Amino acid sequence: MVVQNIAFWIIAIAMALAAIGVVRSQNVVHAALYLVVVLAGAAAQYILVAAEFVAWVQVLIYIGAIVILFLFGIMLTRAPMRSESSLDNPQRLASAVVSLFLFGVLVALLVDAYGGKEIELNDKLLVVGNTSTIGTSMFQQYLVPFEVVSMLLLAALIGAVVIARRD
Repeated sequence: MVVQNIAFWIIAIAMALAAIGVVRSQNVVHAALYLVVVLAGAAAQYILVAAEFVAWVQVLIYIGAIVILFLFGIMLTRAPMRSESSLDNPQRLASAVVSLFLFGVLVALLVDAYGGKEIELNDKLLVVGNTSTIGTSMFQQYLVPFEVVSMLLLAALIGAVVIARRD
């Protein structure tokens, strides 16, 4: 259990640093690559809680499709790689205060919900992350939202092509 805790914190710190890189990067492609690190860290966290199917879906869908869609959108729209003007604004202090307040609220909620409890993985919990259970629920209970998301992604791809197309 100690090894899982150490792995969790290493992955969490890497994800936090990459998330800061996403919002601090002035290059759009670099921000997308930092996003790949964050999403890969989320997949690694899923592996730590024995949800291998969800981890591979994270890798295939988010890293393999969404980030590639972002990069294609950047290339097709010929967006400038670096902004010509400064992206800094005078609201830095207000955003830091709001961020710290939100962090405090989330920490208080998590401590209140999981205070001194230890969550153990047992066979009943492992069945929930089973591939057949997830497949059955995805294609029986959640079929319509699954198809709506696929149509939304298709519409976004078509929209990027239409916007990038020269007349």
